[in-house]
Amino acid sequence: MAAITAADVNKLRTMTGAGMMDCKKALTEAEGDFEAARDILRKQGQKIADKRAENETSEGFVAVAVSEDGTNGKLVALACETESVAKVANFRELVQRILDAAVRTNAATKEDLLATKEEDGLTIQEHITDLMGKIGEKLDLTYATLSAEKVASYIHSDSKKGVLVGLKNVGGADTAAVGRDVAMQIVAMKPVAVDKDGVDSSITEREIEIGKEQARAEGKPEAMLEKIAQGKLNKFYKENTLLNQEFVKDNSLTIAQLLDKTSKGMTVTDFKRVAIGA
Repeated sequence: MAAITAADVNKLRTMTGAGMMDCKKALTEAEGDFEAARDILRKQGQKIADKRAENETSEGFVAVAVSEDGTNGKLVALACETESVAKVANFRELVQRILDAAVRTNAATKEDLLATKEEDGLTIQEHITDLMGKIGEKLDLTYATLSAEKVASYIHSDSKKGVLVGLKNVGGADTAAVGRDVAMQIVAMKPVAVDKDGVDSSITEREIEIGKEQARAEGKPEAMLEKIAQGKLNKFYKENTLLNQEFVKDNSLTIAQLLDKTSKGMTVTDFKRVAIGA
């Protein structure tokens, strides 16, 4: 077997970004075959991914891109295990690579995005697995895309929370400020839906049952339980659906009123909220 030189190790390191010792071991195992060594490093990443599958990923980085015409947004969140990894250059570079791939391919789902092949012949999933091998941590991708008449976005200062929000009936209004305000509201107040019609029926049923149990525990008559529970459900809608929430910057307005005040008839069609570690 040919001797593995420092130049060989450095070449593989440049090709893969893996550590020098890992590159030397891979080249030695592959008997100097660079492609086989790359496969060995990739398998190492998969082993780490399998071993750490149950680990919590509470750190990471969120990135967002909105199309030039403002009608489509892409949001990616790559989660890792430790804060230090979230700050290293190759982690941030991978997040940008994933976001660029989402924009380039207009990926409809996370599965489509993970299957996207890059110029180097590797898929996004393989790039994620490769980085797991280099850093020794579990990585987990979340992806969201949203189209609307106008899409606004926001990333929180910790870079771990992000929002896309779709607006319609914007008229001639400059939506930059109000769109950011609504997106910030979504990050802060965590609405479960745009309005009550968007609340999942299982949530509605659960809230009604909770309301009945609370009223029953307070000694209210059985005949009144349904009415009391409906009142509590309406309070739930007010506090947990976006358009009915009080605007955090001015609680004299609901979000619906804020939008209508900005441009008559403006409203939210949908939103996507992503939060790492929350």
